[in-house]
Amino acid sequence: MKINYYPGCTLKSKAKNLEDAAIASMEVLGVEMEEIERWNCCGAVYSLAEDDLIHQVAPVRDLIRAKEQGSGKLTVLCSMCYNTLARANLVMKTDGEKRDTINRFMDEEIDYFGEVEVVHLLSLLRDELGWDKVREKVKAPLTGLKVAPYYGCTLQRPVEVGIEPLGSYALMTALFEALGATVVDFPASAYCCGSYQVLGMPDSAADAASKILNLARGSGADVIATSCPLCEFNLGKKQQGLLDEKKISQGMPTFYFTQLMALALGLAPDVCHFELNDPNAVEFLKSKEYSI
Repeated sequence: MKINYYPGCTLKSKAKNLEDAAIASMEVLGVEMEEIERWNCCGAVYSLAEDDLIHQVAPVRDLIRAKEQGSGKLTVLCSMCYNTLARANLVMKTDGEKRDTINRFMDEEIDYFGEVEVVHLLSLLRDELGWDKVREKVKAPLTGLKVAPYYGCTLQRPVEVGIEPLGSYALMTALFEALGATVVDFPASAYCCGSYQVLGMPDSAADAASKILNLARGSGADVIATSCPLCEFNLGKKQQGLLDEKKISQGMPTFYFTQLMALALGLAPDVCHFELNDPNAVEFLKSKEYSI
């Protein structure tokens, strides 16, 4: 099976550990992720201003690239990219006036009417492969690993594009159970990590992240799994600062869900790029004698 795939900017640099682990894992599962040509930044966030149509140009252009390649479906890994592309796509499907304005503005592009379906990789795993297929390919089950599934803000909001209803975490739960792990009841799965407030209001972002990390620890989790580079930054790479400020008492290893999937599928450690994770995460894997 071959799927059209949109990577986004961060996955080519600081989040290579999200992308490379995904591509290698999907290959084991019989899926080739073909990157769409001439893609550009999705815009990173969806504009909340109703009349701010210029911010829709970037994601719509990516959707046009997928349409040009003859695909009716575009798979996305990054939560933020998924949210931005899916919401822009919804505008082009449902709002004729805005669609006409955007198409006329991009007069050198083909017209776009929302023909491409935007899907997150978690949804594709369930709908196109199925959890039994994942389970049968597992070579190193994550037995005994307690995972807190972290969705953050953008995988379930707004409901029109959410990969599943707010408060339901069936996708990550089913994936990790197929990989042999145990999913804990984690009350902060859909809390905001602080997002871009880490730049403008770092203290507020630190408070938001520390609340999530403390709740994960209190839920008995060994690790947090996410699919958003910004969430991984706030929850993972900023942990040392939270420890220094005594906002958290213990480190909490954070991983992309694709890295844990690659581990369970028996893939070589180099595809996971654990060197890009928080050192806390690497030490945890060593302590559990996972092959890294």
